[in-house]
Amino acid sequence: MDAPRRPAADPDFRHDVLAGLAARPRAIPARWLYDRRGSELFEAITRLPEYYLTRTETRLLEAHCPEAAALVGPGHAVVEFGSGASLKTRILLRGAAPSAYVPIDISGDFLRDAADSLREDFPGLPVHPVEADFMAPIALPDAVAEQPRLGFFPGSTIGNLVASTAVDLLRNMKRTLGVGAWLLIGFDRAKDPAELVRAYDDEAGVTAAFNLNLLERINRELGGTIPVDAFRHKAVWNDARSRIEMHIEAVRDVAFTVDGTEFAMAAGETIHSENSHKYGARDARFMLLAGGWAPIREWTDEEERFAIVLARAEPPRFAP
Repeated sequence: MDAPRRPAADPDFRHDVLAGLAARPRAIPARWLYDRRGSELFEAITRLPEYYLTRTETRLLEAHCPEAAALVGPGHAVVEFGSGASLKTRILLRGAAPSAYVPIDISGDFLRDAADSLREDFPGLPVHPVEADFMAPIALPDAVAEQPRLGFFPGSTIGNLVASTAVDLLRNMKRTLGVGAWLLIGFDRAKDPAELVRAYDDEAGVTAAFNLNLLERINRELGGTIPVDAFRHKAVWNDARSRIEMHIEAVRDVAFTVDGTEFAMAAGETIHSENSHKYGARDARFMLLAGGWAPIREWTDEEERFAIVLARAEPPRFAP
């Protein structure tokens, strides 16, 4: 009997994995952490006691979404980039009087399940899920083509990107949403490095499972032979770059194949899998301006640990 065929892998996933494992230092883009299992594990991370980000941002949204909604006005299509389970979205949808909701996510099955849940909670709201990589401009559904848009990008997901890529993303969001659109976005603030490391290396090991799931995905989708038990999760604070870095570290010398290509790693070598940049008080506004967005209002908690910013897409400027 023939061995069962594995599903055809995403060609971009194959390219990024093979190129990333061959590179020095080794690195694989963080977006590939979010298959269905990775998305489920990340939602579990947001509920951990060490992971302050979700609790802090949720309180900010609950306190300030009414003011943001009043500034934006009713009747906008809410477009969420990297929607996940859309849990914080419910806070915004309850106060924004939207005309439609467009969740965008790279994990299709997870996206569709979340969209079905939103339809149950908001039975009168049109929901149009889009399976796509939000790093590029996206053609939105025809149903919202003539509607004003409010982009939503919570969780400080912008922090996963280096500054130049983050600005490119903001410019692509502007292309997707159009001049005059609004954007409500979260930024995590720089703070005690020990607290940051705990948030990305929790005692229960959920973040470790999330990170190592990338190896499981490579084995499953690309016919990899990676011995996952030969690796561990590692989170470190890089002060020079103001970011937490997640790595997958080999705990012993190891050799393996991926899609027929041979690789070897020595003990202590790592695969860089994610960054989480942290921002000073002015950094977020400067980045938004570089991406073509004018900050309109900013809200932060009393300890200034996290900020949400409402911005508007500016028309092109001739000068200065």
